[in-house]
Amino acid sequence: MKLGILGGTFNPIHHAHLRIAEEVRESCALDKILFLPAALPPHKTVAEEIPFEHRLAMVDAAIADNPHFESSDLETRRTGKSYSVHTLEILRQERPNDELFFIIGMDSFRDLASWREYGRLFELAHLVVASRPGVKVDDPRSLLPIAIRTEFCYNCAAKTLRHKSGTSVIFLQETFLDISSTNIRQLVKQGRSVRYLVPPAVNEYIISHGLYHGQERF
Repeated sequence: MKLGILGGTFNPIHHAHLRIAEEVRESCALDKILFLPAALPPHKTVAEEIPFEHRLAMVDAAIADNPHFESSDLETRRTGKSYSVHTLEILRQERPNDELFFIIGMDSFRDLASWREYGRLFELAHLVVASRPGVKVDDPRSLLPIAIRTEFCYNCAAKTLRHKSGTSVIFLQETFLDISSTNIRQLVKQGRSVRYLVPPAVNEYIISHGLYHGQERF
């Protein structure tokens, strides 16, 4: 199986998350996209301290109507920070026959040198880098940490970097939807509508569980 992996705090999940997942699935001919809510993200805290269970439930509500999407509670089944390299190692052990495609944004790709054991990522999975329309880089090797640039060759026609292990870094231009979880949380706090920013089932979940008002309930 060709499996896409999309991680994030999903606080809450919104239409931009779902759209990029669908575009990567289609462009890379993937069988499934696995949504992985982070339990303890290493680079930031979970705003509003929304429990993992709520964020996973919102993901489940958002993807219920898409047979190509599924969720995982992997991050809460292990201890410590949610480092991507460790997550991919576990997925590689649990799904030895699957071909993994790890989806990240261009900003995250540029910041790869700050990630835990970033060099190992390319041994564990293909990387799919989603950028906004109009973002152009003549040689993507220049975006890689200097320490590992010699491990790649660039295929200009295919717009991919090839790692010495055999995996690829694939660059895609996404349909940019200017939606952010931060803005959604602010709108809810202000008592304003978030309709059309999140799927209806997520909107209903936020309302019924009193999220982002400091009145969370199960």
